[in-house]
Parts: sequence; structure tokens; C-alpha cells
Amino acid sequence: MKLVRRRHIQETVELNITAFLNLMVILVPFLLITAVFSRVTVLELNLPSKDAIAKQEEKIKLQLELVIRQGSFEIRDSNLGRIKYIERNEAAPNWKIFTDILVEIKTRFPDEQSITLLLEPKVNYKTLIQVMDRVRSADVVQFTEVENVELFPNISIGDAPVLEDLPAVSVSDTAGSNTGSSNTASAKQAISK
Repeated sequence: MKLVRRRHIQETVELNITAFLNLMVILVPFLLITAVFSRVTVLELNLPSKDAIAKQEEKIKLQLELVIRQGSFEIRDSNLGRIKYIERNEAAPNWKIFTDILVEIKTRFPDEQSITLLLEPKVNYKTLIQVMDRVRSADVVQFTEVENVELFPNISIGDAPVLEDLPAVSVSDTAGSNTGSSNTASAKQAISK
């Protein structure tokens, strides 16, 4: 028996990379879109010199606050104190006086943009919105035209400082003892002051 040897002729097989290229065409844009690009931000700080600090201390900075209570508005500067106290009626508040005072403050400090509203807990939401609208801008009559003037658009909100109450006088103290009458008298003197 003869062994037949067959020569296996090996043909070179080409790689089919079209499927791989299709995958890359899809993955590369997807990876680029979802990648987070980091930015390096450099903040340049210019610290003030001693002369600039001294000049800033000389210049008066207005820190305007509006304290809104159940029966009043109090416009004040946090550094200098009360500017104006306005009695307020919940049914018919006097917005004309309120607006005139804010316009006058704005004319004296034209660069000032911010105000802090300090509210008592019992002030209702409607009052807060009305005050915010009137603090942002006002209608001012200029000759024959009505012009809308921007007042203080940057508004911050906080809690009003608690008013210090008079010392409470108990019923047992006022029932005929001399100390009770002296406490009542001192309370009346404090109110009259």
C-alpha cells in the first residue's frame, strides 16, 4: 500500500475587521460625548494694600435693612441704626411714603443694589411679596412721564430681631401688695419713656 501524501496548500486568510470598525465608529463618539473634561481654573487674587484698607474704612458703606413687623416698617442701616419708622395698617398700608423714602435713599446711594428684608414670623406671605415688588422698583413721576426706576434688586430675607418685652407683672403681685404697685408703676414709667 502506498501512502498517498496530499499536500495541504494553505491559503492565507484575510481578517474581516469590518465588524470591529463598525464597533469603533459607534464607541468612539459615545465615549467622547460622555467623557468629563476637566478644566483648570486659575483665580487671580489681588489682596488690598494697607492704604486701600484705610480708604475703605473711611468710606461709609450702606447696609440697608427693612424690618417688617405686624404693625410697622422700619428702614435702617445695620451699622448706623434706624433711618425711618413707618406705621402700617394691614388693610391699607401707606405705600407712597414707603416708596418715597426708598427713592430718596437710592438717590443718595446710587451704587447700592442690595437690601435685607427681616420679617417677624407672623407677617403673611402677601405682605412679603408686596414689599419685595416695591423694593425692587418704583414708579417715579418725571415732569409729565411716569418712569420705572430700579431701586434694590438684590434681596436677602431673614428673621427680624425680637423686640424686648417689658417685664411681666404677675396677677399675684398686683393683688394689694406694695411691691405689686411699685412694679406696675415702674412698668408704666417704662412705657411712657
